[in-house]
Amino acid sequence: MTMQLLQGKVALVTGSARRIGAVTVRALHQQGATVVVHYRNSANDAKALCDELNAMRENSCLMQQAELADIDSLQSMIDQIISKTGRLDILINNASSFYPTKVGEIKESDWDNLMASNLKAPLFLSQAATPHLKKVQGCIVNMVDIHSERPLKDHPVYCSAKAGLAMLTKSLAKELGPDIRVNGVSPGAILWPEDDDDSPEMKAQHQSILDKTSLNKTGSAEDIANTIMFLVTQADYITGHIIPVDGGRLLNQ
Repeated sequence: MTMQLLQGKVALVTGSARRIGAVTVRALHQQGATVVVHYRNSANDAKALCDELNAMRENSCLMQQAELADIDSLQSMIDQIISKTGRLDILINNASSFYPTKVGEIKESDWDNLMASNLKAPLFLSQAATPHLKKVQGCIVNMVDIHSERPLKDHPVYCSAKAGLAMLTKSLAKELGPDIRVNGVSPGAILWPEDDDDSPEMKAQHQSILDKTSLNKTGSAEDIANTIMFLVTQADYITGHIIPVDGGRLLNQ
């Protein structure tokens, strides 16, 4: 039997009922971790994922609902996880809001929403988790974005939030070492937004992005999950770094 690298460990992945978060949860679970699926509104997807994983290994997946913009709910979520599992080894700050905010049309609610999910929640959730991660020499992985370095047109608030998360990743690594490692992953063209249509204009926009990507193809959610798994299981001497998973997109203007 192959040794499972995360046997006996507990991992929380925010926004993990679907898409990249769900693929990451499956990867952590495959390596023996007990996984906590956080969701906001996707209760049915979260339940389906947990049912799938618990069928493979009994009591190996928990569901946890929380509104990440509510600071009190973050502490409550950590407290509930500890009461159920007794520990927390891995925190993956994956949840993220993403939508355009054109200058001249930006509302304060856009700022509040995008900053809350992409910057505020990772900070305060990491802070709530710190005492428990410290006990087990745990780690944090933040989902950043290549657009934290290169602005995406019509997305100034989102890009600013992700730029803040990039600096938060480095700052937390400095603050929490040597007990907790903190790193990030910066996806490029991995999954197109769900509300993108199949119009010729949208297809042309997608192709324009791929034309500026050295590997000339989209990546997969598994590419992100594999990088997270590397940081969690094989990167004991890496902290404060953000790994681009972008097919070479950052090489090109």
